[in-house]
Amino acid sequence: MRGLRGIASEAALREETMLLAAGIVLGLFVAPGVAWYLMMVGSLLILLAVEFLNTGIEKLADYVTREQRVEIRKIKDFGSAAVFCAICFAGLVWLAAIAVRCGLIQ
Repeated sequence: MRGLRGIASEAALREETMLLAAGIVLGLFVAPGVAWYLMMVGSLLILLAVEFLNTGIEKLADYVTREQRVEIRKIKDFGSAAVFCAICFAGLVWLAAIAVRCGLIQ
C-alpha cells in the first residue's frame, strides 16, 4: 500500500486518480446499467494500475542507469505504449456506454 504514496509525487498518477474519482461520480449518471457502471469504473482502475506499473518501470530504469541508453529508452517506450492502450480501452468503454445511454446503439 506504500505505492499509493506515488500519487502525491507523480503528475500522471494524480491526473488518473482525479479521472477515476470523477468517473466514479459521473458514471452514476452516464452508465446505462449496473454492469456498464462496473465496466466504466473498472476500465479506469485498469488504467490507473497500468500507470502505476509504467511509473515503477520508469523509476527502476532511472535507478539502474541515468545514462541515455537505447535499451532503456525502448523499455520506457513500451510502458508508455501500454498506458496509451489502457487509455484507448477506457475511452472506448466510456464512448460505448454513452452511445447506449443516448440510444445510438443497443
